Amino acid sequence: MLKSKLYCTFIRMTNGPIFSTLIHRFAQSGLSRPFIKPYAKLYHINHEEMEGEWKTYPNLHSFFTRKLKAGVRSFDRQYDTVISPVDGVIEDIGRINLNQDILVKGKLYSIANMLGGKERAAQFVEGHYMIIYLSPSHYHRIHSPLSAKKINQYSLGDRSFPVNSLGLKYGKATLASNYRVITELQHENVPFAMVKVGAMLINSVQITNNNETWEKGEEIAYFSFGSTVILLFQKDTFKARTHENLPVPVQLGEPIGKIIHCKEI
Repeated sequence: MLKSKLYCTFIRMTNGPIFSTLIHRFAQSGLSRPFIKPYAKLYHINHEEMEGEWKTYPNLHSFFTRKLKAGVRSFDRQYDTVISPVDGVIEDIGRINLNQDILVKGKLYSIANMLGGKERAAQFVEGHYMIIYLSPSHYHRIHSPLSAKKINQYSLGDRSFPVNSLGLKYGKATLASNYRVITELQHENVPFAMVKVGAMLINSVQITNNNETWEKGEEIAYFSFGSTVILLFQKDTFKARTHENLPVPVQLGEPIGKIIHCKEI
């Protein structure tokens, strides 16, 4: 309990609007350019995968939100296969209980709080969730996990706290309270939701695609800082790919499950 209080106090002291703005401005300024190579070395960035040379990045922000070279990720093209929308780590897969909660790292998170209301969460009761965490080492652009029609998109939350293992363990409902962008989608007759959760910096989710329909693998947004993507599916509409031990790394385009149209698993 004491560790949790100390952690939350420290994070709140360093994560106000002023601090967040200063960090954001620094990362977008030329002053941050000398930090690109040390950052890449610290987090073991694979420079052979990134689009452009070192010298093409004017600041740390542009490097953090870098694109990949064409062809370095393969996409599973089967129509009903759900692909990972990001490079990251699958932290958890499970069912949403009758109280609209999910259990992550031993803590309950309210889907109603995450989505902004019990009515919005009701459709996902007894459905599946999947949580994919992106560390500073990962490619931070987000792609569509399916070909789907966008039904609704909105944002919630005004501050963001870490969503790494410490954040999930000691933070206060980070996945359901951080700044987040929720997109409600429909693949044929199967509704699902994609929650993009920012971390540390305010408004760290940047939308790049405002189309009403998304093609599988199409870029739709990027994170300006560390982050998490949560996928929510209705009951009996999704079967996750089997993973014996979690967490497990995953790459953009890799199959992570399959949509079930017949309501039978």
